[in-house]
Amino acid sequence: MNAALTTITGSYLSPYVRKVLACLELKGVPYRIDPIVPFYGNDEFARISPLRRVPVLVDDAVTVSDSSVICEYLDERYPEPRLSPKEPAQRARARWLEEFADTRMGEVIIWRLFNQLVIRRFVWGEKPDEAMVNRAREEEMPRILDYLEGELPEAGFIFGEVAVADIALASFFRNAAFVKYAIDPAKWPKTAAYIGRVLDLASFRRLRPFEDLLLRTPIAKHRAALIEAGAPVSEATFYTAVPRRA
Repeated sequence: MNAALTTITGSYLSPYVRKVLACLELKGVPYRIDPIVPFYGNDEFARISPLRRVPVLVDDAVTVSDSSVICEYLDERYPEPRLSPKEPAQRARARWLEEFADTRMGEVIIWRLFNQLVIRRFVWGEKPDEAMVNRAREEEMPRILDYLEGELPEAGFIFGEVAVADIALASFFRNAAFVKYAIDPAKWPKTAAYIGRVLDLASFRRLRPFEDLLLRTPIAKHRAALIEAGAPVSEATFYTAVPRRA
């Protein structure tokens, strides 16, 4: 791929990809996207992403995977607007909240809800594990929300200005909405209002039409549908028609 322009490999439907794209949008960095679902990545994709995960960033300086590493790189290379707190203790807290989102929330929202209800059906043709889904909805998600309710502000963002931590936390609740999980504002009012504020940022709103398009489009037609819709799709792709398990 021509790396003169920043290229992101990964689907708009991934919360990890969404986090990186929202940061690029906030910073006004031009980019293009190779919108593959990682299970459909070819051998070259496996070379640049040894864990076969998305996103992967390629630009004129580096090829790197992992959304947190990519966002930190973007914040250092394009420092305005800054997306990490300046004060060390706040920066540590921001990293923790991003880690909590990427790991615990990812485990429950992606692997126990989105994977079961969407990926297993549309990639592998398998039925979901209903017991796992019910446990995630009834036991694990409430514990996540209880924790967030004690951490999130009643107004604005966690560190005053928008930070990567805000973007990371909100990105997962977009996927929760894809499987019809909504935060109960009567039980978790601060969290419900906060996630709504973050997802209403222009950087998220610009991605939403492409996400909605992919939800109603077969995977094999994702690329063509996005091109027709005007998404910044890359010329080359790591896509292969036969999926493989990570």
